[in-house]
Amino acid sequence: MKNKVVVTGIGIVSSIGMGVENFWRATLAGESGEGGITLFDAEHYATKIAAEVKNFNPADYMLPEFYRKTDRFAQFGMAAAKMAVEDANLEGVYDPQKNAIPVMIGSGLGGSLFHEEQIFQLIETQEPRKVLSSSVPRIAPNAVSAFIAMLYKFRGANLTISTACSSGGNAIALAAQQISDGKTEIAVTGGVECPISPFTYAAYQSLRVLAKGLLGSQKASRPFDKKRDGFVLGEGAGILILENYEKALARKAPIYGELKGFGSNCGVYHMAAPDPSGDDAAAAMREAIARAGLLPSDIDYINAHGTATQANDVCESKAINQIFEKGGRAPWVSSTKSQIGHTIGAAGAIGAIAALLAVKYDMIPPNINCDELDEQCDIRVAQGKARQVPVRNALSNSFGFGSNNTSLVFGKVRA
Repeated sequence: MKNKVVVTGIGIVSSIGMGVENFWRATLAGESGEGGITLFDAEHYATKIAAEVKNFNPADYMLPEFYRKTDRFAQFGMAAAKMAVEDANLEGVYDPQKNAIPVMIGSGLGGSLFHEEQIFQLIETQEPRKVLSSSVPRIAPNAVSAFIAMLYKFRGANLTISTACSSGGNAIALAAQQISDGKTEIAVTGGVECPISPFTYAAYQSLRVLAKGLLGSQKASRPFDKKRDGFVLGEGAGILILENYEKALARKAPIYGELKGFGSNCGVYHMAAPDPSGDDAAAAMREAIARAGLLPSDIDYINAHGTATQANDVCESKAINQIFEKGGRAPWVSSTKSQIGHTIGAAGAIGAIAALLAVKYDMIPPNINCDELDEQCDIRVAQGKARQVPVRNALSNSFGFGSNNTSLVFGKVRA
C-alpha cells in the first residue's frame, strides 16, 4: 500500500458491550451475548435465540432530530461513530469546510426493522395514507452513512457497501484504499446491522441456517465444534477511524495498529452456499497477505468468518490449510460470532476490531462453545479461553452471500 494506513479510533455497539473497552473485556472473558428474543414475539418461531444489544438508548449518543428520523440500525451506526470520533480525538482537528472526510459503511439489509413495521401496519389498517413520509429515507441502506456524515458534517464521499456478510470488511478495504492512494487523510468506516425483526428472522429460519440451541441459548453458536448446527442471528455496529500514518503522528493521535493489506474477490460459485473447495476464500487471504508485504508465516492470528454452519466452517478451514502450516506454527483461529452471533453486514467490521485488538494487546480472543473440534476443521482453534501470546499480524475474514470474500490484515505499526 502506498501511504501507510492506521486505525486511530474505534466505536462498537455489541451484545456483549458498548464501547471498545467493554467489548474487549467481555471478549477476553469469553462472555456470550446470546439469549431469548425480546425485540419481537417469537412464540411461533422454531428458533427463538438471538444476540440482541440490550439497554441501548439512542438519546445517549445523538439529539432527537437524529434518532426520531432513523431506524435502529442507523442509530447503532451513529452511536458507534460518535464513540470512534471521540476515541480518535478527532473533533476540533478538522475543518468541515476544508476537510472532505469520506464515510464508507457496510450494511447487508438496511432499515429492515422499520420497513417491516410499516408493512405490517399497512396490511392491518389498509390505510396507505398512514405510512410515514419518513419511511423511504429510514429504510434506505445508505441512511447510516448519510446520517453519520450529517452528524459531523463530513463532506467527503458517502457510500454504503452491501455485499451481505462481507459488507463491513469491504467498506473498510475501500476506505483504506482511499487513504493509501492519497485521496484523503482520514476516513470513517465499518459495518452496521439490525436484522432481528419478524420477517427477516423468519427468512433466515427458512434457509435452515439458524442454530437450534439444544444445549442452551448461550451455547448455541458453536463455530468449528462437532455439534454445531447453525448461527445465532446478532445485531451491532463496528466503526473505525482510518488515518494516514503521518497525519496521525503529526497530531499525536492514539494508534491501535496498522491496516497493512486487504484482499477481495467473488468466487462465482453460489448465491448462498460457499465453494466447497475453499479456493476463493484462500485467494482473498493470499491477496491480503501479499498486499501487506508479508508471508503466511508472519500471521499469528485469524479472526475467522466462522459462522458455525456445517458448510462454512469446513470450507474456511480448507482455505486456511491451503495457505498456512499446520501444528504449533499455525496461526491461532477464533470466531467472534461464538460470542455475539452473526451480525451480517457488521460482522466483518466487528471481527476486524477483534483482530486489531489482538495485535495491540498480544491476546488471542477465545472461540467459546467449541468443546469438540470437528475433524474436518483441522485448524488451530483457540478453544474456550483467551491466550496471551505475541501477535505481530492478524487476518480478519468475512465471506458473504453471492460468493463475496474479503480479508483484512492488521499489524503492529512498522517504523
